[in-house]
Amino acid sequence: MAEEEDNTPLSAGWDGAYYRVRAGALEMLFLPDPNETLDQVCNVDAEVRLPDGSRWSTTIFTVAEIERLMTQWADTGEALNGRYFWCSDGLIVKEPGVLPMAKVIMGLLDNGEFHQVLQRLDDSE
Repeated sequence: MAEEEDNTPLSAGWDGAYYRVRAGALEMLFLPDPNETLDQVCNVDAEVRLPDGSRWSTTIFTVAEIERLMTQWADTGEALNGRYFWCSDGLIVKEPGVLPMAKVIMGLLDNGEFHQVLQRLDDSE
């Protein structure tokens, strides 16, 4: 039970261009569009810093955002006219919003799937 308490967001707020969410020693830095409302974010790059010092990246999309992009690409000709979606470090979530996305990341840590889903960043980056 104490482990779950450590994963509760303790602080969240703007730090320059990043929206930083902390839960214990876990740190998540989201890079939302500055004009987007945080609870409506549906496509965002994020960096996660684990307590061991490792850094991980992901681009988080909602299901609705992927549908929107593929529909747009059908008109623009991208991705074979919107017939596929691909992203090397992509994570698809159901709910929009930075805090629900942070909870998904914390859940991935809790269930042991984090290292398979996110992409480790080289320390030299």
